[in-house]
Parts: sequence; structure tokens; C-alpha cells
Amino acid sequence: MATTVTITGAGGQIGYALLFRIAAGDMLGANERVRLRLLEIPQGIGAAEGAALELQDAAFPLLEHVEVTDDPAVGFDAANQVLLVGARPRGPGMERGDLLAANGGIFGPQGAAIAANAASDVRVTVVGNPANTNALIAAASADGVPADRFTALTRLDENRARGLLAQILGVPVRSIQRLPIWGNHSATQFPDISHTTVDGRPVLDDLAERVGDVRTWLEDTFIPRVAKRGAEIISVRGSSSVASAASATIDHVRDWVHGTANWTSAAVVSRGEYGVPEGLISSFPVQAVDGRWQIIDGLEPDAWARTRIDASVAELVEERDAVQKLGLV
Repeated sequence: MATTVTITGAGGQIGYALLFRIAAGDMLGANERVRLRLLEIPQGIGAAEGAALELQDAAFPLLEHVEVTDDPAVGFDAANQVLLVGARPRGPGMERGDLLAANGGIFGPQGAAIAANAASDVRVTVVGNPANTNALIAAASADGVPADRFTALTRLDENRARGLLAQILGVPVRSIQRLPIWGNHSATQFPDISHTTVDGRPVLDDLAERVGDVRTWLEDTFIPRVAKRGAEIISVRGSSSVASAASATIDHVRDWVHGTANWTSAAVVSRGEYGVPEGLISSFPVQAVDGRWQIIDGLEPDAWARTRIDASVAELVEERDAVQKLGLV
């Protein structure tokens, strides 16, 4: 039986970058047949239909069917994997509260439609920003679907951090392991190198030889650059991250389905781990086992790291409180 994958905002740039890799087997595996549902708003239907034509022309052996729709009941019908990519971007003059309210009008109904129509084993990955709180809204609206089925993407932040660190050390990115992201997918996120290894060795000694005072470098250079990488890409290429966001989404779902050999990052529902309030969808160091994300336990962040984590979690609490006042969770 094929896996049904629903992508919202499928006519957009990230959706377009996702479709062909999913159809080629990069996300679910070289032997897993897929059925794609491309869910769009009416204004985006034409772009999604054009992508569907290209998918047909590419003649992917694993692709059984493509359906384009603007009806959530159809789009989420029997979906096993849902990628919530479409979101309302912040417009000129919009306050963060306005942005949360606008996205609540998208992700609340989508969560309800997932609960009403998706398969019993549905897994949801929220890509559209503000991703953590959009995932919280969708989960709160998905009556009967376990909260741990909803996640938000922070793998892009981890991939950025690993790539930058590999460049600084002059090693392949595969050499860099255990570099998790804590907290919110925002400027407050905390890329944590305290347990990071390079070819199995603790990275801190290697870093000291390259950058001198590691703490100063982290505060002034590394963490800000990871957090602002999206803005850097916009300034260079004139538009936002597309292929890297799609690639990170592929990584996230592939690991969720097939499991991980090492730590990675995902924003998952908190049960109170590391002092993160229960119910928040926050990024943690995680591993995937038997189709479930498990938060790595037993870590002991030092006082500096704890301050960074707490600041990002505080932002998530503020966002939760804002959407609670709006009646969205």
C-alpha cells in the first residue's frame, strides 16, 4: 500500500522543491510508493496543477497518484504524512500578535480537518512560520489526535549550524554530530555545541584552536549567524530559503519514519523535560525510535546554556499565551 503525503502550500516554492524529492523516494525510501495530495488556496491552484503536470512528465516509478485540491477534507483524506508548509508571512506593519492571529485562522482549521479526515497513523510536520506555535495551534484543534503526532521543523537550524561549523573546521559536514537546537525556531533559538563531536572527538578543543575564546565566538558570531541565516540568504539571492528548507523537511520526516543513529533536533511536545512547560512544542535534542521522537534525557546544561534555553522557551510561552487569549488553543 502506498503512503499518502499531503502538502499544504504545494504550489509555493518550498512545496515545489519538496514534491520531486518525495516522488523520487528521498523522504520515505526507495521502495515506498507514494500518493501525493497538493492542497492549496484557490489562488495557488494553478501553480500546484502545473507542478502535478511536471510530476507526471517525470514518470517517477514510486509515484502512484497526484491530486490537487483546495478542499481540506479532500486534501487530508487518509493522509499518513502531512507537511504544513503554507503559512501567512508577516506583512508590512504587522505585529507578532497579528501574525499569530492570521496563522491561527489557517492552522486551527487545518488541525480540525486532519482530525476529521487523516489516517489513524498520521504524522504532521509544520514548516510554515512561526512553526512551533503554528504546530501548537494545529494540535490543539485536532481533537482525538495524540499531541505527539505534531512536530515543528528545527532541522533546518541544525543543518545550518552543522554546515557552518564544518566549514570553520575544514571537515565534511558528516563529521559533525550532536549539535541540537533548543527552543523556538526564531532568533532566540539555541544551537548547543556542548556535546558536539567532530569525527567522534569533542569539538571544543578543535574550535579553540580556530577561534580563540569559544564562548565569545559563540555569542558574537556563531549563534547570531545561525539564527539570522535566513536573512543572510535573502540578502544574497534576493529571496528566502527554499531548497534548504525542503531538504531539512525531508531529513526530519525520513528520520521520524526510519529512525536515527544519533541525536538530531525536532520541535516536539514537552512533557516537562528540562523545565520546559508541559504542552509547549519546543525544540530538543531528540532521537527517533520505532516511529516516535524521544527527547534525549540526562543532559546537564551549564548556567550559560540554561539562560539561552530559558530565553527561547520564554518566547514560546509568550506566543502560547497570546494565542490562548485569541482562543486558538
